[in-house]
Amino acid sequence: MKKHKDPRGSKLLRLTTFVGLFLLTVGFASNLAASETASSEPSAVAVRYTDWRTAPRHSAQLLPDPAIHQDEAMVYVLAARAFRWRGHFAVHPWVVFKRAGEESYTRYEVIGWGGGNVVRKNRSVADGLWFGAPPEVLVAHKGQKAEDLIPQIEAAIKTYPYPESYRTYPGPNSNTFLAHIGRSVPALDLDLPPTAIGKDFRGLADPIGLPPSGQGVQVSVWGLFGMILSPVEGIELNVLGLNLGLDLTPLGLRLPLVGVVSAETL
Repeated sequence: MKKHKDPRGSKLLRLTTFVGLFLLTVGFASNLAASETASSEPSAVAVRYTDWRTAPRHSAQLLPDPAIHQDEAMVYVLAARAFRWRGHFAVHPWVVFKRAGEESYTRYEVIGWGGGNVVRKNRSVADGLWFGAPPEVLVAHKGQKAEDLIPQIEAAIKTYPYPESYRTYPGPNSNTFLAHIGRSVPALDLDLPPTAIGKDFRGLADPIGLPPSGQGVQVSVWGLFGMILSPVEGIELNVLGLNLGLDLTPLGLRLPLVGVVSAETL
């Protein structure tokens, strides 16, 4: 007797397999993050603060002194783990720059509290700790390239489509803001990590377009489900805002909770 295939059963099996693999990957990422934390030496900046009023926001001493380097234009993108429990999952990014001849940096970011326009200028030190979390530099440009990028970045800031809106999950949030700048200025060479939850947020009427790097293609449904194919981000899947994928140059893994792990460290 000829057996008939059950398309619903087949689809359910594929879906179950995919979800299982995804959860295994998240579990691997959690274990890796825990092992990295356990093996590192504790320090003052590694403490997870619970009171925003006492959490330090002083300079991390990552950027060149702008007064000493006043003759040089500079552009940086930084990111630090988000405050409190959000820091286990996500980062908060910002952009800073200075033109040649200027003696101080200008910092832009999106902050959800305080009401009004969520795009804030110079609310904190250029490379300050984010409520106790030390930042890392994602992008660094100097000289003429930085000088050329600054007006493009300023134009992108002015065209940010959500200046009066903020939603921690799935966006629009601070990562959505930096992703908009990256899409608008591909020469920035921005590669937001998979922990930049909100970078994939797109309106329902605009599901297909450039990824946050501005290079390649992205399909995303409200930042909850999607995929990126890019020479910068590589291959990245987004399921419920958690991102995992494969970096191609250099080779590495893009993992939720952890970030980017190069093949050399595996």
